[in-house]
Amino acid sequence: MIPSSPIVYGAGVAAVLFVLFVVVRRLRAPSSDARESKRAHEAAQERDPPVEIGETYEFGVTELTDHHSGNEVAVGKVEGFVVFTADIPRDLQPGDVIRAKVLSFNQGRTSADATFVTKA
Repeated sequence: MIPSSPIVYGAGVAAVLFVLFVVVRRLRAPSSDARESKRAHEAAQERDPPVEIGETYEFGVTELTDHHSGNEVAVGKVEGFVVFTADIPRDLQPGDVIRAKVLSFNQGRTSADATFVTKA
């Protein structure tokens, strides 16, 4: 027969709550992709951008997305540095290689805004 003292019940409840806490914490923890993205973002904040305002760069389009401006932009990277390119042609697709002129940096200088020049 199992003892039915309040201490035994309390210990059992505490153990169950602890296990639930551990499970919930693991489920809510950032994924490895999120941790890697955060690490890359922090590293980008510590380095000088590999692009210069007014210069034109050639890179592959990794995705098309809606920018905070409300317009669709091409996203690509120059030496791992994110470049958002506006004024893109309608037929542009991920995987296309383009040339874009850098216009400005974001506040933390971790990405740049550019304008489309031509397909490469």
